[in-house]
Amino acid sequence: MSKTDGEREMGKGQTTDAREMKAADASDANAAATDGQNQLIGNETENTARIVGEARRLSPVMGDDETRREMTRRSRRGFLVGGVAAIAAFGGWRWLKSSADADGIPYPLRRAHEFNEQLSRTYFGRERLTQTFPPAPTRIPRVNGDIGLSGDFDLATWQLRVTGLPGDASELRLTLDDIRALPRVELTTELKCIEGWSDLGHWAGTRFADFAARYVPTTRSGYVSLETPDGGYYVGLDIESALHPQTLLCYEMGGQPLTPEHGAPLRLYIPVKYGIKSLKRIGTIRFTNERPADFWAERGYDWYSGH
Repeated sequence: MSKTDGEREMGKGQTTDAREMKAADASDANAAATDGQNQLIGNETENTARIVGEARRLSPVMGDDETRREMTRRSRRGFLVGGVAAIAAFGGWRWLKSSADADGIPYPLRRAHEFNEQLSRTYFGRERLTQTFPPAPTRIPRVNGDIGLSGDFDLATWQLRVTGLPGDASELRLTLDDIRALPRVELTTELKCIEGWSDLGHWAGTRFADFAARYVPTTRSGYVSLETPDGGYYVGLDIESALHPQTLLCYEMGGQPLTPEHGAPLRLYIPVKYGIKSLKRIGTIRFTNERPADFWAERGYDWYSGH
């Protein structure tokens, strides 16, 4: 063999060795990648097992038969849990229906209302004010509800009847001018409805506290009852809420006198309560030591209705 042939054979050998080394390196890289993927899957599996509280180590891959068995097991368990929950809910409903009534609703629900009232009273105070907004003289909330707003009402002959006052003045008849003579207050806040919506409004009138200071009631630790002139709608307030600095006897809204649908000529606005307490078209204000009747409380709602 010549020197040239020998060199050619040696070159071929080196080329083959290089190819084999490159293939080995590629095989090692693939194996390392596969090991990395398996390790990642294993870590995810361990994390999944830890999250769902299963002590056993889950297999990264389940066969079709095992998957079907697992799905059947879980479906059966879910059905049983759902069935037990449905039976418990039905039993609870039957229990509520069979409970004795307390002021028009089942006793447990009334107790829940009373608990909510105690909680609201705990956090209530003159210093706890509803959020106010920059003056917006044209803002008028939507009209919602017309109970007690009878169509035959004569605005020109309206007078406010006030009872529960001491001495010979146990009952007064006041005009809108008498109310306007008291200090005027303007307020821009949200009217919050118990149905879940709220609406911004600009209100003007006099504080109920200023009204009570001018026409002093026989009690400062009782209740206040308000009714429409036809008696169709009525609300009860604890005296603390009535004397809150944001509780108004309102005669203007959005910079204009109240419209009939908004309770002209005079309405209550109490932003620390839901809107069902802001009675429209006040006909009577009565101070009393006994908790007064309330239209919506008689129909299952919370008497206190604070938020």
